[in-house]
Amino acid sequence: MLSTLRNQLRRPLVLVGLGVVLLISGAVAADYFTGLPKDAVATFVGRESCVECHKDESHSFAGSHHDLAMDIATDDTVLGDFNDVVFEHDGLQNRLFRDGERFMIHTEGPDGKMQDFEVKYVFGVDPLQQYMVEFDRDPDANENEIGRLQVLRISWDTHRKEWFYLRPPDVPEKLEPDDPLHWTGVAQRWQTMCADCHSTNLKTNHDVKTLTYHTTFSDIDVSCEACHGPASLHVEMARGNSLFWDRHHGYGLAKLKGSDPTGQLEACAPCHSRRSVLDPDYQAGDAFCSHFNLELLRGDTYHDDGQIKDEVYVFGSFVQSKMYHKGIRCTDCHDPHSLELKHPGNETCTSCHQHSAGKYDVPSHHHHAVGSEGAKCVNCHMPHTTYMDVDPRRDHSLRVPRPDLSVSIGTPNACSGCHVKDQLESLPAEKRESLTLYQDWLLAASQGDEEVAEAIAKADQWCNEACDRWYGANRQTPTHYGEILSGLRNGDSKAVSRALRYVTQPPEIAPVLARATALDELMRSGRAREAISAAKTVLKDANEHPILRSTAARVLGNTNPSDAVKVLLPLLDDPSRLVQSEAIKALVSSGGYQTLSGTRRKKADLAIDEIEKELMVASDRAGAHMAWASLSEQRGDFVEAAKAYENAMRVQPEMSGPRTNFAAMLDQLVSAASQSGDARSAIVKLFGDTGTLTEVATRASEKAKKLRRDELPLLGRDAKLAADNAEVQYRYGLALYLSGDLPAAEKQLQRAAELAPDVEIFSTALQLLRDRMKTSEL
Repeated sequence: MLSTLRNQLRRPLVLVGLGVVLLISGAVAADYFTGLPKDAVATFVGRESCVECHKDESHSFAGSHHDLAMDIATDDTVLGDFNDVVFEHDGLQNRLFRDGERFMIHTEGPDGKMQDFEVKYVFGVDPLQQYMVEFDRDPDANENEIGRLQVLRISWDTHRKEWFYLRPPDVPEKLEPDDPLHWTGVAQRWQTMCADCHSTNLKTNHDVKTLTYHTTFSDIDVSCEACHGPASLHVEMARGNSLFWDRHHGYGLAKLKGSDPTGQLEACAPCHSRRSVLDPDYQAGDAFCSHFNLELLRGDTYHDDGQIKDEVYVFGSFVQSKMYHKGIRCTDCHDPHSLELKHPGNETCTSCHQHSAGKYDVPSHHHHAVGSEGAKCVNCHMPHTTYMDVDPRRDHSLRVPRPDLSVSIGTPNACSGCHVKDQLESLPAEKRESLTLYQDWLLAASQGDEEVAEAIAKADQWCNEACDRWYGANRQTPTHYGEILSGLRNGDSKAVSRALRYVTQPPEIAPVLARATALDELMRSGRAREAISAAKTVLKDANEHPILRSTAARVLGNTNPSDAVKVLLPLLDDPSRLVQSEAIKALVSSGGYQTLSGTRRKKADLAIDEIEKELMVASDRAGAHMAWASLSEQRGDFVEAAKAYENAMRVQPEMSGPRTNFAAMLDQLVSAASQSGDARSAIVKLFGDTGTLTEVATRASEKAKKLRRDELPLLGRDAKLAADNAEVQYRYGLALYLSGDLPAAEKQLQRAAELAPDVEIFSTALQLLRDRMKTSEL
């Protein structure tokens, strides 16, 4: 009976307990399923919202290169000596001084006169700091907006504690105030060249009509949200009462961790790469190739084997490496907040490359004395090139030194990088002083110094023979894509078949950037038929990387219109914006766009509208407007093309090119006006509908003549500055011919033919001109 009573009492308690559990479970389930709306959009909230919870990360970040990427000029941020210091360069007596709390510089302005400028911002911290001056500030601008900023070339060496003048590469003479490389020119403009990667949530806000900037950012430097994405949703969830993060939005930040390294790599890549912008609204976590176009292994920026030459900012090198294809990511070597290496010296490498004890960090591997420069992993596998006079940057392709390739195709190698100095005594004394760095030797050789080239060749041969002695029959010298690219660039017909095979190799064998470059070089080397065939093969695989697919689409801009429509039109629906972009541009350049009608034409027009948005990301550069003008001209929208050419001239009046192209378009319209309704309609819209067609055409012809007259001194300036550039000499020669100055034109065309004797068009133009001059004499 007692047992029965206990059971009767226990039953309601169990029911109550079960009810509590169900109630709690229901509340938890409701909590989980309530969350944020699926379409909630994160916004930028600023660093202070992050510091509140992430104190350790904030402490590591403080003082890092990201933290000090840019700042307002104050006593705490300015490192340079502004204590009434005189610094001289190119005969200019520049003075750096204080005016109360303001930091000032007395230097040459855009009008060529010496005047005082206030330094508003500092830029960078190590190994140099640069300084910026604000121009053209709109008087109605908001307090948080920035006008045009120009970066002074007078810079502070933070190691030597001294001022130095940062010259452009290969420009030893004084820069004139109208030179785009002058500190007041477009090439030294913060918004154009620097801002995107030195501040967070930057909006350039360039107004083409007023030629002014209203630039804004959420953080002045590279702060938390530059890498983790806008954090408003994350902060809202962290401060909320939910037991869970959000089922739709996760942590509300970019996914930078996990087994797939892509998220992290593509969060770093936008700033650590040489690329153009497709869409300025990138946020961490977005697909790289939907916002950026990574530069291929061009001959002026990379050596034939993919080693860095010009400033390419790491990512393009890293994606060539075996490390990249094995899933290594930036934070395997670098602390993500302090940016410092995780381990000192060789430990950064041996923390992963351990294997059997002492396999790598010993003389039997590196063949150099312990503790010497040659015993450092990075000096052999990540040789550096110095940029901005004082900033050495390491090649992140993490490759084995290949002096055998140096001997066969003339690429540099890490061994010769050190040992070329052993050849110094073989050179005349007057040359030795200028050969401080390995890159100085390479540059001198590339500019035709045969003595230096011979000294490099001797160093290469010595290093190659040393490797033979060290490794004997076990030495590995596998084929390399550098041999293919070198062959294509030097006209070796045997390289064509190798390139065709290489383009379709799997990515773990052949880096996608090298494959895309091989396809591009096939086209550039005049092998259009082979390149087009290979491009079609690439595009059959929808899983191929967007970089390769976009290159293939660009190549197909050289095919016939019907083929172009068949292959390229479907690519306008490709998931990658990069592929879409190259496909529509190729469709227009091939003539395929012009054959479209109906819904297909409307679809293409929508894609072209996106191209205009893409180009106008750089609306402060004439090149963007010229590209839009060219595309508009190709699609038959001559009025829009004329507007774009006018904008190009307004944005950069000192730039050559827009006037010549505009004049050529007008000449073609005048020539076609009597036969083509489109041409006739265009010149009437451009030059008024009063008068006869002949009178309207005359106005168009007069405009073309004026454009060419205005262009002539600019082309003359370019020809003087680029005296060894055959293409520039040729363009100036043609302009002189069209102006009627035949003797001067002959001189320039002869110069072009001498500089590039293998370019048939130069010698042909020269001969035709001479034939005409003889005829006129008769």
